[in-house]
Amino acid sequence: MSTQSESALEDILVDDLANNGYEKITIRNDEELEQNFRRQLEKFNNITFTDDEFEKILLFLKQGTIFDKAQKLRDSYTLQREGQADKWIRFINKDEWCKNYFQVAHQIKSKNKHNFRYDVTLLINGLPLVQIELKKRGVEIKQAFNQIKERYLPTFKGLFQYIQIFVISNGVDTKYFATGIPSSMKFEYTYFWKNKENRNIKQLAEFSQTFLEKCNLAKMITQFMVLNQIDKNIMILRAYQKYAVEEIIRQATKIKQNGYVWHTTGSGKTLTSFKTSQILSEDPNIDKVVFVVDRKDLDTQTMKRFNQYEKDSVAKVYNTYSLIKKLNSSKTKLIITTIQKLSNVATKHQTKVAQMKDKRIIFIYDECHRSQFGKMHQSIIDFFTNSLCFGFTGTPIFVENSGGNKTTKTIFGKRLHTYMIKDAIRDNNVLGFSIQYYESVPISKDDVDVNSLAYEEMLMKDKRLEKNVEKLLETYPSKTHNGKFNAMFTVSRGKFINKYYRILKEKAPELKIAAIYNANPNSEDTNGKSDYSYLSEYMEDYNQTFGTNFSPETFKEYNIDISNRMEKREIDLLLVKDMYTTGFDCPRLNTLYVDKNLQYHTLLQTFSRTNRIFDKSKAYGNIICFRDISAETDEALTLFSDNEPLEDLLMKDYQTYVDEFNEAYKKFLELTQTVEDAQNLESETEIKEYVENFRELNRIKSKLDTFPEFTFDDLDMDEQEYNDHKSVYLDIYDEIKNDGEPESPLHDIDFELELIRDDTINVDYILGLLKYLNKDDANYEKDLERIKKITKETEQLRNKNTLIEKFIEKVLGTFDRTEMTVEEKFYEFMRNERRQAFCNLIEKENLDETATRKLIDEYQFSGIMDTTMIEASFINKPKFKERRVKRNRIKEELLEIFEIYD
Repeated sequence: MSTQSESALEDILVDDLANNGYEKITIRNDEELEQNFRRQLEKFNNITFTDDEFEKILLFLKQGTIFDKAQKLRDSYTLQREGQADKWIRFINKDEWCKNYFQVAHQIKSKNKHNFRYDVTLLINGLPLVQIELKKRGVEIKQAFNQIKERYLPTFKGLFQYIQIFVISNGVDTKYFATGIPSSMKFEYTYFWKNKENRNIKQLAEFSQTFLEKCNLAKMITQFMVLNQIDKNIMILRAYQKYAVEEIIRQATKIKQNGYVWHTTGSGKTLTSFKTSQILSEDPNIDKVVFVVDRKDLDTQTMKRFNQYEKDSVAKVYNTYSLIKKLNSSKTKLIITTIQKLSNVATKHQTKVAQMKDKRIIFIYDECHRSQFGKMHQSIIDFFTNSLCFGFTGTPIFVENSGGNKTTKTIFGKRLHTYMIKDAIRDNNVLGFSIQYYESVPISKDDVDVNSLAYEEMLMKDKRLEKNVEKLLETYPSKTHNGKFNAMFTVSRGKFINKYYRILKEKAPELKIAAIYNANPNSEDTNGKSDYSYLSEYMEDYNQTFGTNFSPETFKEYNIDISNRMEKREIDLLLVKDMYTTGFDCPRLNTLYVDKNLQYHTLLQTFSRTNRIFDKSKAYGNIICFRDISAETDEALTLFSDNEPLEDLLMKDYQTYVDEFNEAYKKFLELTQTVEDAQNLESETEIKEYVENFRELNRIKSKLDTFPEFTFDDLDMDEQEYNDHKSVYLDIYDEIKNDGEPESPLHDIDFELELIRDDTINVDYILGLLKYLNKDDANYEKDLERIKKITKETEQLRNKNTLIEKFIEKVLGTFDRTEMTVEEKFYEFMRNERRQAFCNLIEKENLDETATRKLIDEYQFSGIMDTTMIEASFINKPKFKERRVKRNRIKEELLEIFEIYD
């Protein structure tokens, strides 16, 4: 049986959509697209436009960025009509989703550089809002994603810039994602659609019946997309987020009972809770929506996130007085506050908010497993008698982990939707865990009370802590991919932080270490030093490292600064007690060291700081425990995975990955026995197979790299052979990148270069090697070749390969090293070469030097290559078509110079 072709898949999809109520239309080009848009917009708004009126609308719609256009789609346009009253023109019905006009077209040809034809386009009221890119069965859908990101999005013009959602499918696997800026788009943020029980809907036929169902699609676009006002990017909710929001809305407005949502840590609860709060706050029958957190830092963090999603969407509450004012204000509908302030109002200031006592208020609790099990929660619901409460948690409290207190169900009632860690790992929305235990406790925990002070004192002996630090420093490079990611170390008491900090500073002064915990001003250790004294020392070191000026009096600002620097990967290792172990999202954090007892929800919350997705090189969250909490870990993971097996949650052992690599290597050898075989491959089919085979080796090796014991001696492929093939692999990538035909099957292959990127090998590393080169040394030629080989094999240095070789041949042996270091000479040489490259470009392309220098300065300042400024640099103005070709060529040449010489 032959494989279904792409065109056959396309025809079936179009027919399915037509059978489900879409109008099937033929649109051949941009002109016909605009004509159809006019007809549909007139019908939707019950109006007939004059030509001038329609031109005004088109002019309005074509201005601005993709983000601006997403906002225009959801707004109205005031059409000023000659001799008539102004008319509000809507582009989509946001309230009654089915009352829009839905069409499907395929193979629309758009005027652009490549005259692309787009597979299947879905139009709502004449605007193209969904683009579907298909591949034949057996082809990775990531190729369709790359095609959209690298070829279609950068060339979209006119109405095609109103595309909101992309769908990619090969018939068997189907995913969707929001439009955006190509440079910020990652395949990791493409999603499978699901049913309410979290079963993935992968087949295109079922996807078209569910996700692409007309009313659902319009609802997704109008209600379940978020325009991030700070980053100017467009977000779309995942299926489980949509279902959770809908269930809370139904429970609040129809059933009028409490409830809670169990969505695992890291699955996007803040976005889900924002959408819930936003929709409820727009309901005229609801007086107030109050989003409740249990810590001031979470209050600030949530406020920041909510206002990213919609500017000024939520009222800032500074203190209890401010909360009272916002509660009483008819202008303020959505508030974020802490449970402490809210309880204070409900118990001590009842007369000041008496008018709100019986109002229809919705309380939405974030991380409702933490703080709501006590008097504060009860005092709130006792006072606000007409309120409803909804909770979000990643780790509910069940009978097993309640410690005799109330469960989440007891307080909030019915569970409205569930998305567990096993679901999130399966969907690649969070990572699993690689857990290793390095037991350094001198006595079995069965023979002692592990929660006793005596036990903690025994664990605090210097010899044990030094041994733990040695293990930390041994594992840190492999676990963090040589510093690409950062790590956190959580301990049971402030005294542990004080001791570990001192040992780490002695043994690893090169690491950028920060420490923070809530200090007890009355505590003193055996040396007579208080927690405040230690905290002051940490801050002084921090100030020296980062040029800041913090003290215990500015603890809040210190905390915020640490949070920001952790997110930016400026801190190597953060020492904490309880802070940062819940509610802290940091995708660049991939390793957690643990020297404390953890169990149940506290354990999973703490471990989950490491499991946010980032890129292919971050395969797992690494957990290194210095106490045996293996039983507690299994118990927690089992409880929060509904008693399912743990295999999918945990990384396999080292030997398993060795065996997997050796099996993949056997397959690799079936095509290419030697490096020469790989270099001599001619057909695109064979080259594609070679790339895919070597990529699979890279995927497995990236997991092996996280094991400190990893050595090539355990593999059937030796290190030299691997590096030689890596060079061939990168050569193929360079060739396709620079010369590949867009229609070639090789063009859209994802080489996953992050898997072979070594961030420790950079220009400074190479210069460090060159520093010790000596022409009189017997090994000079051999060392020189080794350096050249490293440069060629390192992906991020390949574009500087020629520059480095030229420096070695022309400059390295020609200057006095007592007057100038190798580093200083190289950077001087690079600046001169860069200057010359710009001069050569100006001369070759006959450009105005002053205008070109302005263009270069603007790009260095803003990062934007302005096409108008490029054209302003032309001395001779070519015709339109030639001007476009020249503009694109100069842009590419300038970007290449920046890439090489920066």
